[in-house]
Amino acid sequence: MELCKFHTLAFVVLLLCIPVAYGWGTDGHFIICRLAQPRLTKAAANAVSQLLPAYAQNDLGSVCSWADRVRFRYHWSAPLHFIDTPDNLCSYQYKRDCKDGDGIQDRCVAGAINNYTTQLLSYGKASSASQYNLTEALLFLSHFIGDIHQVWDTNIIETAEKRFYDSDVEELIDALQKNITTVWSAQAKAWESCNKIACPDLYASEGIKAACDWAYKGVDENSVLEDDYFLSRRPVVNLRLAQGGVRLAATLNRIFG
Repeated sequence: MELCKFHTLAFVVLLLCIPVAYGWGTDGHFIICRLAQPRLTKAAANAVSQLLPAYAQNDLGSVCSWADRVRFRYHWSAPLHFIDTPDNLCSYQYKRDCKDGDGIQDRCVAGAINNYTTQLLSYGKASSASQYNLTEALLFLSHFIGDIHQVWDTNIIETAEKRFYDSDVEELIDALQKNITTVWSAQAKAWESCNKIACPDLYASEGIKAACDWAYKGVDENSVLEDDYFLSRRPVVNLRLAQGGVRLAATLNRIFG
């Protein structure tokens, strides 16, 4: 893997020599939504089923990258995919960092998670039918909870799939599901914990710490990243994917009861 240029946006090391890089990429978001859906309560599963577009065939993973596909049609949504923290600061503060390029507050991925959580809380109420598009709110929220857990771009996920899972994303999902219910079972309960309906500030703080501790540590601009980088960072990527899936499910369960 070649690191062509550093780009600090959204806490991610982006491989800018690749034509398009969307954070976790399609597979990363697909994994997170696939990990989440089996963990939904009956009430949450029913609500998600009702809100998903018919073409999704009740598969949240199939539309988990919808927000990336519409960002150039919904231009206003572009800043909602990331948080731009100050250079050389390994910390996150909502008031300082959650704003867009014009300085408008709350226009970042953490603010978007709060907004779409609030919209989805109106599900089942008569007023929500005309006030919000709850299908889009569900798709945005599911994607943004993935975004806020990303630390690297999609390259590490794709490399892991090819090297360890015969290029089969379903095998990677099965492996992560197994770890969540076995070796990570105690941690998974802690990941679900949140004193509100959604806790994006916690997830963002974790993300910037992981970026400083793992993504950027020991890496120089324009350096070539060898196997030791990939192998040492892969467990962190797996952990963040698992956390994203568990927390997406927990958030939807709190929203829908």
